[in-house]
Amino acid sequence: MTGPQLPMRIVQSPLLRYGLAVISVAAALGLALLSHRFNFHNVEVPLFLFAVAISAWYAGPGAAATSVVLAIIVFDYFFTEPRYTFYVTAADLPYFVIFIAFASLVAWFSAVRSRVERELVLARDHLQAEVVQRTQQASLLNLTHDSIFVRDMDFIITYWNLGAQELYGWSAEQAVGKHSQQLLETIYPVPLDQLRAELLRTGRWDGELERTTADGNHVIVASRWSLRRDDQQQAVAILETSNDITASKHREQEIQKLNRELTKRSGELETANKELEAFAYSVSHDLRAPLRHMAGYAELLQKRASSALDEKGHRYMVMILDSAKRMGNLIDDLLTFSRIGRTDTQKIVVSLEQLVMEALSELRQEVSGRDIVWKVGALPTCYGDRSMLRLVLVNLLSNAIKFTRPRPRAEIEVGCESNNNQDEVVVFVRDNGAGFDMKYADKLFGVFQRLHPAEAFEGTGIGLATVQRIIHRHGGRVRAEGAVDQGATFYFSVPRP
Repeated sequence: MTGPQLPMRIVQSPLLRYGLAVISVAAALGLALLSHRFNFHNVEVPLFLFAVAISAWYAGPGAAATSVVLAIIVFDYFFTEPRYTFYVTAADLPYFVIFIAFASLVAWFSAVRSRVERELVLARDHLQAEVVQRTQQASLLNLTHDSIFVRDMDFIITYWNLGAQELYGWSAEQAVGKHSQQLLETIYPVPLDQLRAELLRTGRWDGELERTTADGNHVIVASRWSLRRDDQQQAVAILETSNDITASKHREQEIQKLNRELTKRSGELETANKELEAFAYSVSHDLRAPLRHMAGYAELLQKRASSALDEKGHRYMVMILDSAKRMGNLIDDLLTFSRIGRTDTQKIVVSLEQLVMEALSELRQEVSGRDIVWKVGALPTCYGDRSMLRLVLVNLLSNAIKFTRPRPRAEIEVGCESNNNQDEVVVFVRDNGAGFDMKYADKLFGVFQRLHPAEAFEGTGIGLATVQRIIHRHGGRVRAEGAVDQGATFYFSVPRP
């Protein structure tokens, strides 16, 4: 874009400017002499004043002054008595003074008018450049999909871009000149006076607004207001940029509704779990006494009536006692499982190495006579309930011992897995036992879930469920990996101290 153009009336070259002064005076002299020849008198003064005006208009103040001096000299020489001399009488002085004053006035007027015209031309050029710039800016604002419009301090809309048209439905011709509140039916999150006060104080405001579109729908927009001030720091306009967040607000409301429903259901589930735990504890506790009586009387019957029983009767008695023992173990495990949910955790810094040694000592009777290779790696300390974590290791090691029984040489390893998470310790128990099919891995930690026949491996199906409950109460995770007849590895994580 080119800069503003100066008017072509002012001659730029000094030679041409002062040459114009000489030529204009010479032309006025020629016309005056020609007029005298045809008996037209008293025209010389207007002609010389016209020459001065032309010099001032086209050549500037310096050439105008030159033309004034030349006009006086020429007028004195050709038209003042005695003619053809430069002699000036006292009586002629007032006449020359009036001529000089009038000529100077004409020159000044011409110069002022020329300067004003130049300034007007410059102002016009600047205005045209600003119009072009504003037009380009408006075109750029129309390229964005954001809603942008400008209103004055009386909320009359003065600018409306295509984004606003797309969002609200009104064209620029329909919106400009309208009151924005009446057009959009805006619902503000705070009183409008409070919002205006903040805008005037800080120069900006951000918030969410609810508005009505041209087709009567309601939209929620994230709106940003910016205040424009003039050179005197008076507020003159408000620029507003908006984005449609209706869909996201609806999703947010749905999420909040789902969260409330989830909280409600979680509370109901927690209540049901507590009731179920209380029921399981009560039932298990109440079953112990009659089961103890049944087992005791069965033992007495076996001792006193053994001579009267045949081989089948003895087998029946053994089955009754074994079933009573299994039932007792199941009740004990159920009590332990339900007690975990009811007991508060007493968390301290715990040595995992010491817990493993204690668990192995407790399981010494189960490994008696077995060929087992133990690999216990370096284990760090953790933060948790000591008795509960000891039960986790006892259950996992007992599982490893049980499921490696068919192996002539069992291998059981306990170690710590490398982990980038500095907030937890991941411990594993690995064996070379019967293993399991990974497609049933999600059933491993369920209550009473078994992946092997009861006659092949004893157990109640509660041990791994107990492990999972304890680890979850510590905020950790438990998982298993394995393959059929290729062993299994169980992992659990607990917090670091």
